[in-house]
Amino acid sequence: MAKTACVYVGKEIGDYGFGGGHPFGPHRMEAFWSEAKTQGLDRRALVKKPVLAGRDLLEKFHTRDYVDLVEDRSETGEGYLDYGDTPAFPGIFEAASYVVGCTVDATRKIMAGEFSSAFIPIAGLHHARRDRAGGFCVFNDVGVAIHCLRDEFGIKKIAYVDIDAHHGDGVFYGFESDPDVLIVDMHQDGHTLYPGTGHAHETGKGAAAGTKMNIPLPPGTGDSLFFQFWPKVAQFLTDGKPDFIFFQCGADSIAGDPITNMRLSPTAHYHVALRLAQIADSLGHGRIVGVGGGGYNSANIGHGWCGVLRAFVENAETR
Repeated sequence: MAKTACVYVGKEIGDYGFGGGHPFGPHRMEAFWSEAKTQGLDRRALVKKPVLAGRDLLEKFHTRDYVDLVEDRSETGEGYLDYGDTPAFPGIFEAASYVVGCTVDATRKIMAGEFSSAFIPIAGLHHARRDRAGGFCVFNDVGVAIHCLRDEFGIKKIAYVDIDAHHGDGVFYGFESDPDVLIVDMHQDGHTLYPGTGHAHETGKGAAAGTKMNIPLPPGTGDSLFFQFWPKVAQFLTDGKPDFIFFQCGADSIAGDPITNMRLSPTAHYHVALRLAQIADSLGHGRIVGVGGGGYNSANIGHGWCGVLRAFVENAETR
């Protein structure tokens, strides 16, 4: 495998954002990429252009009726795709399809050995369910990519680690009964924040019992409390021996986000990314994809996500 970290940037995924003062605005990719260039990461990482996903990919995770609904409302730009958080806009179908396309393309190229790790800033749309949108998320790019790993490469054991302030309910409940999808989700306690899920007793259903780890954290949690849980998380992942790792690194868990109450530093995102990349290396494959997730403070987006990309770059350079 090439010892290279990759990043996907471009207007096509930057267009995934809502106007009219919506927190998930179209400025988010530029907030990241401007800081990445300031830090020189654009010269250290392999830069790739966005890739469009077709309906065949979308329907690996989503129902045909739901994909039809998004396509129809994308043409008119009217109405909502959920109960009021995720408005349609003209071209939302294509923008969301580019998000999926990037995550799947990164997954495929890592499997082909073209690079060792990848980061997609506008991705990790973890609230999208199989049959509906939710929480600003239209299509669940990681959910689609997990199915691609199974169908195209025969990868069985996959890990999904999520440190977004919001519980990744679309991924969690999409694979709640799948014993081969390991999930670690560290988030602000659902009693205090959307979507109100992700309780500690939810560890998977049926044959998947014990393969999921929800860690609800109290509002105001900072780095010290957050990292008290890390040895348990690292052991869980090491024991599970996943053949591929997805890391949802929402910047809304960083102090100062306007819609959450977590108080992590951007350094936390760097350290988690580096440690996950090292775990992937220790398992003998080194495969990891980072996806940006939430985050509604531009400075936090820049520093948090650049920390993740920098960790991937440094790990690749020292392998």
